[in-house]
Amino acid sequence: MKFINTFREGDKINEIYLCKYKQSATAKNGKLYENVVLQDKTGTIDAKIWDPNSSGIEEFGVLDYVSVSGEISNFQGTLQMSIRRARKADESEYVAEDYLPVSEKNIDQMYEELMGYMRQVENPYLQKLIQMYFVDNEAFIAAFKNHSAAKTVHHSYVGGLLEHTLGVVKLCDFYVKQYPYLKKDLLFTAAVFHDVGKLKEISNFPENDYTDDGQLLGHIVMGSELVGFGCRHIKGFPKRLMSELQHCILAHHGELEYGSPKKPALAEALALNYADDTDAKLETMREVLKNAGDNPQWLGYNRLFESNLRKTSEF
Repeated sequence: MKFINTFREGDKINEIYLCKYKQSATAKNGKLYENVVLQDKTGTIDAKIWDPNSSGIEEFGVLDYVSVSGEISNFQGTLQMSIRRARKADESEYVAEDYLPVSEKNIDQMYEELMGYMRQVENPYLQKLIQMYFVDNEAFIAAFKNHSAAKTVHHSYVGGLLEHTLGVVKLCDFYVKQYPYLKKDLLFTAAVFHDVGKLKEISNFPENDYTDDGQLLGHIVMGSELVGFGCRHIKGFPKRLMSELQHCILAHHGELEYGSPKKPALAEALALNYADDTDAKLETMREVLKNAGDNPQWLGYNRLFESNLRKTSEF
């Protein structure tokens, strides 16, 4: 199989890809065409069907696996595919794992490392809460291991939620060593639960898109609700501890404009906000630079960083 990240201008393509997007449009001359986004585990590419009524173009839809023939061209500095022929592929013709972006790290090893940090939590109520979801709930564990952390921005691949959570916990581990006044048990527990709402905010692969609850409620609120539900089912769970844990989750984006219902009012909430922001942004930067390949030039303005980016020079 020829993966999308190996495409070069002039390549002739005759392969199967996952259709992530498809929409009809009208050119300036009034002629209909179709915008399509194709995906495999290495990335996506924009594609055009300039003659949708051609006999070589059969019916297919979003999330179908599509056998396409076409050519790669360069349009304003970006590769795109012109599709000449297309048909919906049979299940026997593809392996679904080839079309899902997956973490480069070992998922089971990451989960065991995460649980190693969680075993350091000494508070019996917080430990019971962790056990309830991350040890005893097999369905939750399977979903957590395989979910993405975002639709597109960072860690948007199978295992991404786990990888991001582990990164945040490891930063929190550094913080409690550097600033011993931080309550380790609270911070670690808040860190492992901070994004669990994304299990309901974002749908499973291959769709990996916002759900209705994701649009209406968001992962911060849903994560706080999940934690509250768990706390209320642990006999004697201290009310103040539950409120402080929920506050850390509600404030982990730091600012109201970034979706947090509350700004950090506890030191642990502030530390969690910085850990989350650091891991998300540095992973986003890594992905931007990785996608640039060998390009040593300026990569153009990036909206998230509000800056023109390029790779650091090799010395």
